[in-house]
Amino acid sequence: MSEQTLKQATTKGLFWSSVERFSNQGVQFVFSIILARLLSPSDYGIIAMVTIFFAVAQSFVDSGFSNALVRKTDRVEEDLSTCFYFNIGVGIIAYIVLFLIAPLVANFYNQPILSPIIRITGLGVILNSLCVVQQALFTIKIDFKSQAKITLSATVISGIVGILLAYQGYGIWALVWQGVASSIVRMGLLWLMSKWRPRTGFSKSSFNYLFGYGSKLLASGLLDTIYNNIYPIVIGKFYNPAQLGNYSRALGWAQLPSANITSILQRVTFPVLSAIQDDSLRLQNSYRRLLKLSAFIVFPLMMGLASMASPLIRVILTAKWDGCVLYLQILCFALMLYPIHAINLNLLQVKGRSDIFLRLEIIKKIIGVVILIITIPLGITAMCLGMVFSSIICLIVNTYYTSRFIDVGLLTQLKDLRIILINSLVMGGGIYILTSFIDIEGLKLVMGIVIGFLLYFIGSFYFSKAELQEVISLIKKK
Repeated sequence: MSEQTLKQATTKGLFWSSVERFSNQGVQFVFSIILARLLSPSDYGIIAMVTIFFAVAQSFVDSGFSNALVRKTDRVEEDLSTCFYFNIGVGIIAYIVLFLIAPLVANFYNQPILSPIIRITGLGVILNSLCVVQQALFTIKIDFKSQAKITLSATVISGIVGILLAYQGYGIWALVWQGVASSIVRMGLLWLMSKWRPRTGFSKSSFNYLFGYGSKLLASGLLDTIYNNIYPIVIGKFYNPAQLGNYSRALGWAQLPSANITSILQRVTFPVLSAIQDDSLRLQNSYRRLLKLSAFIVFPLMMGLASMASPLIRVILTAKWDGCVLYLQILCFALMLYPIHAINLNLLQVKGRSDIFLRLEIIKKIIGVVILIITIPLGITAMCLGMVFSSIICLIVNTYYTSRFIDVGLLTQLKDLRIILINSLVMGGGIYILTSFIDIEGLKLVMGIVIGFLLYFIGSFYFSKAELQEVISLIKKK
């Protein structure tokens, strides 16, 4: 792939992946606001109690096979069919397990309603297993335009289902059936828009390759999934559903800019960087450019969100969600580095070192669990602060092998990102100070957005002009 072709593919992929992610999240955001006004923190807390079980099941369904398909440049039909049949088999087994453990989970949390919720929501696991290959093929082609249409359609239809049920007084079941509806629509559209159908049987040799690469990613993915959901488990067990609802809502809002932009970058950069994995100089330059671009976008969004957390929550969700404001502010700092972590880990997958990927995940999770155990008795606020400390330590761990493979270690990355970080912190502080004199929450929110944009734009114009011009260029091209 030539430099020009690679650049065009990256630009197009970033654009349509962004369209998919943010149009989906924008619509989902609107629906979530309406539902949050209709439902209570306790309703969201009960759903958060069982999120881990579906996340773990979904990790098994994929098993890292989709990434293995993307990375394999000489993939054949047997690889695709083998992945397809394996996914379906694991999806069925995963649902049976969820069905059987549902009463045990309900007893653990002392919430009888969890049993039927798990058994109905678990249907989404089977539905998702039917379309892993189709989505992987769209990613291989860097075709995020089709995925944008599919995701947005599923979000709109399922959101309407959820709101209608909530208005009819179905309470928590509105959230349950919203999730099931989303899986049904997504699966149906992926099959409709993808021309691929399984044409061969199960191949042992294909399975050995896919599992050999994907199993490491499965193990690391499971570790990551379980670790990320340890907090809801602990809060759900030792605190009440309303407190868990406030935490999960704060986490969801903090993840809006961080996790979404990271997902866009990972999905686009993995196939693109895989195409130049043997050209060290191009890989290094592309990698550093992506790091700066991601930080330039994510850092100010996280700082702005932390500064405007209180008026944002009160204006959009009403005062009944005030309990999540402090959690949101702290979690913004914890998740600010998430894109940097993800891009560092992406490099290991590009290099085919899923063994190192797994090793790093084990090390980081051990560190995180130790910090969690220490902070549990101190309350939810202390647990959130522990996540900030854990994120900083994980950055040091993640950058060790990046230094070895392409000579872009922690110090180099900090040097590349320091101006962007300082500019973002100044912007966040400026918003907080200048809006503190405004008493009307709605006006404070509007002025905070305006002030933040002006401060960051001015700072970027003088100190981060290259990144500013690149973002403007990407916007102009599309």
